[in-house]
Amino acid sequence: MCGIAGIYHERADRSVDPDLLTRMNDAIAHRGPDGDGIYRTEGVGLAHRRLAIIDRAGGHQPLFNEDGSVAVTYNGEIYNFQELFEELRTRGHVFRTHCDTEAIVHAWEEWGEECVTRFRGMFAFAIWDSRQQTLFLGRDRLGIKPLHYAFLADGSVVFGSELKSVLAHPEVDRGLDLHATEDYFALGYVPDPKTIYRAVRKLAPAHTLCIRRGQPKAEPRPYWDVHFAETSTLSEADAAVELVERLREAVRIRLVSEVPLGAFLSGGVDSSAVVALMSQESGRVMDTCSIGFDDPAYDESNYAQQVAKLYNTRHAAETVSGDETDLVERLAGMFDEPFADSSAMPTYRVSELARRRVTVALSGDGGDELFAGYRRYRFHGYEEQARRLMPAPLRQPLFGLLGRTYPKLDWAPRMLRAKTTFQSVARDSVEGYFHGVSVIPDEMRQSLYSEKMRRDLGGYSAIEVFRAHADKAPVDDTVALAQYIDLKTWLPGDILTKVDRTSMAVALEVRVPMLDHHFVEWAATLPRSFRLRGKSGKAVLKKAFEPLLPNDILYRQKKGFSVPLASWFRGPLAERLRSAVLGPMMADSGLFDRAALKQLVDDHQSGRSDHAAVLWSLMSFESFLRQDGRAPGADLGYAA
Repeated sequence: MCGIAGIYHERADRSVDPDLLTRMNDAIAHRGPDGDGIYRTEGVGLAHRRLAIIDRAGGHQPLFNEDGSVAVTYNGEIYNFQELFEELRTRGHVFRTHCDTEAIVHAWEEWGEECVTRFRGMFAFAIWDSRQQTLFLGRDRLGIKPLHYAFLADGSVVFGSELKSVLAHPEVDRGLDLHATEDYFALGYVPDPKTIYRAVRKLAPAHTLCIRRGQPKAEPRPYWDVHFAETSTLSEADAAVELVERLREAVRIRLVSEVPLGAFLSGGVDSSAVVALMSQESGRVMDTCSIGFDDPAYDESNYAQQVAKLYNTRHAAETVSGDETDLVERLAGMFDEPFADSSAMPTYRVSELARRRVTVALSGDGGDELFAGYRRYRFHGYEEQARRLMPAPLRQPLFGLLGRTYPKLDWAPRMLRAKTTFQSVARDSVEGYFHGVSVIPDEMRQSLYSEKMRRDLGGYSAIEVFRAHADKAPVDDTVALAQYIDLKTWLPGDILTKVDRTSMAVALEVRVPMLDHHFVEWAATLPRSFRLRGKSGKAVLKKAFEPLLPNDILYRQKKGFSVPLASWFRGPLAERLRSAVLGPMMADSGLFDRAALKQLVDDHQSGRSDHAAVLWSLMSFESFLRQDGRAPGADLGYAA
């Protein structure tokens, strides 16, 4: 696991500034504390920070082919590199290391832009081919590893693993993207391929970017997609058996490491399944780590302890409390753009805990998206049934009225909190799902924005992100559509971003076997009833692991990796919240209605309403503005 950066000039006779390239590389030194490398040639510079995992002696980067005409800087793991070595050797390629990185340069020589289709793993890389005068950027299928880039006014290209690396270049425009800002307040993250800055983009998952000197500006190109289609003919019992064996193989190939390796263990189904298979496959005592909370309503550490005892792991656990205000500030520096998933706090803490023992950790991320584990998929299915039963001309005004008039009962039992459901059913399927997952609903966002912000948005809404994916979704089921949208937005934009930034902040590599693309493609062929049945998601996954895990791990009510923000904002974080949301940075930004912000804070802290998620989004945005170095009232330079 590593960090990469680079500069490309359209003119070959324009040299790359070595000091600038070094600054870009140093900005991501935390991603690779074991070494660094710089390569400059004919208007191109590649930089690398190394976290040594495989071939620690010989895998230094940038790395080259036999004659030095092809160079690569790369972040990730190619798990099938040994098979690629064998195939490429039969085609005449000569290897000088035992590192997976070398498979990339030779695969490029052999298959060109299609080389990415041969890789099994997580990756973000940049290749410079001097013979073809070509810069080639690639990112893995699910977006496990990040890659940011910016085209400059003169045709130059700057790229890096994190935004901070790209922003180290003084010619990158730091004006905010207003559409990305709207996306953030709707979703809690900035979805690919946008960033919060108008001039910088993320290379989207399963995309490449091929820049050939002397040719017109290149555009990203997709090379893979996941097709949710119920084509499997397996019985559920046979699917459960095959699921375990497929996941076992995905775990097995991720156990290759020359450094200590362990796992995150939350006590949920997914991480427990991964730990069970790791323990069986490794043949040794595994290190596991978990984080709990001082609020028992959110704490699952006892379940993690139960699995750890079952598989005799060396288990370490710590507790996160609400008085860690220093961590709130540090998170903004890790993400470089607004990020409102509060579970980044425990994810950072569990990464920090794991890094004291291991350099590589496996996680259970991806199981909810693949097997419909989130409660919202079940609710979306119910809402779709209501939409089918009632024609839109009748349904929209009826449920629209109920959504407007039904009170927002944050304090009531869940079955009585129907306002969001009514509002969702009044909408079409995509808009209803968007409304259900939005951190800040449409009406509230509009009330929080200033008049100027609303005007400058020009009618744009973050729903367009979901519609764009829905329009090309290869699915045949409404729940599968929600899963597909999540795989394109929530998974790379929130879950995988959270894990990458928090783990790499402490130089920990995290591997995600449930997002092995072979496993993903197979899971997407299973019938909906294997994923979602009645009130339970992950039906076949739970059935598959009944022989390996106890029922109270598999079938208890899902809590999720959530944080008790509501009580923290009325207690240890109360003053920090008020000073951030009602302070000069937000007031002078020109983006918000200050009276609406004050009402929101007052309502929450008085106990009248629960606006914890909304307030965390606002507080995180204020932290971003300060981390970005903008003085209160400074021009944000945003553009719609």
